[in-house]
Amino acid sequence: MNLRPPHEPSCHYPQPQRLWDDATRHAKSLGCPTCLERDRCGGVHTDVGILDCRDLCSCKDKSKCDMVCRFNPSLFVARMREVGGLGFENAPRAPANGVPTIPMVVPFIEHRYGRAAKLDEPVVAVSLYELVNLATGRPHVTSRGELADRFRIPESAAIIVSGVGKDAPIERWWELNERAAILDALKALDITLMTTPNYSVLTDVPRTDNLHAMKRILLAWTEMAAAGLPAALHVNGRTLHDYARWGDLIADRPEIEILAFEFATGCGRGERIDWHVAQLCALADRVGRPLALVIRGGGRKLGKLRRHFAHVALVDTEAFSRTIRRRRADLTESGRLRWAKFPTPEGVPIDDLLAHNVALVRAFYEKWAKPALRLRPPTRRGRRAAHRDGEPIQPGLLCQLNLPSETWGIAPEPQGIITTAKS
Repeated sequence: MNLRPPHEPSCHYPQPQRLWDDATRHAKSLGCPTCLERDRCGGVHTDVGILDCRDLCSCKDKSKCDMVCRFNPSLFVARMREVGGLGFENAPRAPANGVPTIPMVVPFIEHRYGRAAKLDEPVVAVSLYELVNLATGRPHVTSRGELADRFRIPESAAIIVSGVGKDAPIERWWELNERAAILDALKALDITLMTTPNYSVLTDVPRTDNLHAMKRILLAWTEMAAAGLPAALHVNGRTLHDYARWGDLIADRPEIEILAFEFATGCGRGERIDWHVAQLCALADRVGRPLALVIRGGGRKLGKLRRHFAHVALVDTEAFSRTIRRRRADLTESGRLRWAKFPTPEGVPIDDLLAHNVALVRAFYEKWAKPALRLRPPTRRGRRAAHRDGEPIQPGLLCQLNLPSETWGIAPEPQGIITTAKS
């Protein structure tokens, strides 16, 4: 068994769902009322039996702890200074840059390899970390022509720059000293929309680490907006209180018009996706003004989200990732999306396969992602059946169900799901 380095938590939780915070099912930890951050944090409510979140810092050598944790005071003070404390109130204000018009499904293009022609799409999403050389802090491209050539897309395509990434690149982005100059260079490329880095809000770390990540997300958004870029604020949260804080901030700052969220990892697992969707919908309702939302992953929740947001756009990464693995999309008889093996001869470009997959995925979501409607109450009470074979009320109910979309909530191979500690 591999041992963790002394600067990383040594505790292992074989059932990470026990770390999910749920104030409706679990009592607040006993140590929370005396915590200095109790007002910003709101307390932890988990099923792992901890006194407070400091018990989640189990590093063997706390002097080398790389989390935002009070057990390493010198690093903790430095991390507080870099964000100006954990409160949202002192984050700079920024101008409102408007909400661009983008389609409901936008294909994500990671690179140009394996392709010979440009993907004929009017709107394309690319990664922030493929546009910027994170070693030198300089953009990889300086013109629309270079941008189009780098990803093999039309020069006239509207570009959405996604800040979602793994921990290494998003941490490197924060370390760059010339972010303002980089954002000015991206603005010159006529970027349509940017989403902020999704700094991790993990469940197995002290809450100070979560609050620090949330503050960095907000500061990254203010930098993008200050550069004149339409930017989407990535509302990562671990608890109900986190979403309440985001809601208060957004309600108080009308310049925040677009939100972002990522369901492709921990937030999209099992029943936790429903919890996060419910919090996002409640946040939109609480703010009380139209908001747009950009999501990665979670396409099966488009219908519900569209009931609460003025516009929801899905940055689809599946069509591209499946294409480079030589999979071809088709629809089953029940209307579900299926990916069949589609080997191609060595050296033959995959442009046609990518175009097919992008088009079919878009059509699939546009067909099934209609806003869900509330069931109408019955006009009269049906008589209770004497036995199951003759239930008079059931046929009317079944007619109102969308069977293909209902099947999305069932994992075909639950034993293949990879657990993660991200909330």
